[in-house]
Amino acid sequence: MTLDAIVVGGGAMGSAAAWQLARRGADVALLERFEPGHKHGASHGASRIFRFAYAQPDYITLAREALDLWRELDPSLVELTGGVDHGDRTSIEPIAAALAAAGVPGQWLPKEEATARWPGLRFTGPVFFHPSSGRVHADRAVAALQTAASKLGADVRHETEVTAITVRGDDDVEVVTAGATLRARRVVVAAGAWTSKLLPGLLPLRVTQEQPAHFTPLPGLSWPSFIHHDGGAGVYGLLTPGEGVKVGFHGNGPVVDPDVRDYAAEPVRAERLRDYVRQWVPGVDPDRDVPISCTYTTTPTSDFVVDRHGPLVIAAGFSGHGFKFTPAIGRLLADLTTTGTPAIPRFALPLGQESRP
Repeated sequence: MTLDAIVVGGGAMGSAAAWQLARRGADVALLERFEPGHKHGASHGASRIFRFAYAQPDYITLAREALDLWRELDPSLVELTGGVDHGDRTSIEPIAAALAAAGVPGQWLPKEEATARWPGLRFTGPVFFHPSSGRVHADRAVAALQTAASKLGADVRHETEVTAITVRGDDDVEVVTAGATLRARRVVVAAGAWTSKLLPGLLPLRVTQEQPAHFTPLPGLSWPSFIHHDGGAGVYGLLTPGEGVKVGFHGNGPVVDPDVRDYAAEPVRAERLRDYVRQWVPGVDPDRDVPISCTYTTTPTSDFVVDRHGPLVIAAGFSGHGFKFTPAIGRLLADLTTTGTPAIPRFALPLGQESRP
């Protein structure tokens, strides 16, 4: 039997692709290497930032679509708390301009007003506030996507490791697992940190082990999601209800093999994060933290890849800022799989790896 599509990888993007394909009546199987709710990749945990706040119109448009789809899937998955960008104003001004051009609400606040509203954060200058930001519950989102896909007829299989993907023809791809060999007209590869192992040489991807942490908040404070543009890689944070205030450096972890990880917080980076919190997040206890271990998979530009290469549809490089877009990425992947719609130029495969219908 040849399926319409096989999706390899049951994290956020693969699960969204399976949902969108099943909505279109496709005969689709979703193959996930690990058990439900596992913590080996980049889609686990209780919180991810949702925001429209980008300088690039492509991302703003995609975030708008994603919010509508999140609400259609389950309105409780996204909670809008408002968000702030602070620090280097020259980094923030293009974001403010892009939001204004797109008609997305946002305003500059004097440092004193921002401090009065959010005393848990330290500001050194004007702060850009965007009320349509907040958080997505990651674990519940992945589960909801898989449940919705299953209800529409998708075959969702956990603990099913794919060991090889071989293109046999324009409409024929062989997918080998530990227990079976499957065939499909199209295969969506959304394998996160394992993408390069399944598709060697196709994409320049960098896999790192990151270590944000939840810090115990002081009582009585309100928390926006926040991005601190500090002139380097930047820092992000948000409240995770029941767990603390999540704070992390963006993409500064060591390069790792996803199959050979220790999941342990590296002491020097952990202390550096605590030092940052002592200086910039006075609303938490810097000495009461619970480290988190996850992977980032990034491209050289930090833009995603959502494109087609023959009968393979590729979804990769989302780590660090992709989760908010998940259901819209699922729609793009379903378009590429079923209609051959060209990729959005920003998300196309690198030069030399052209997509084709």
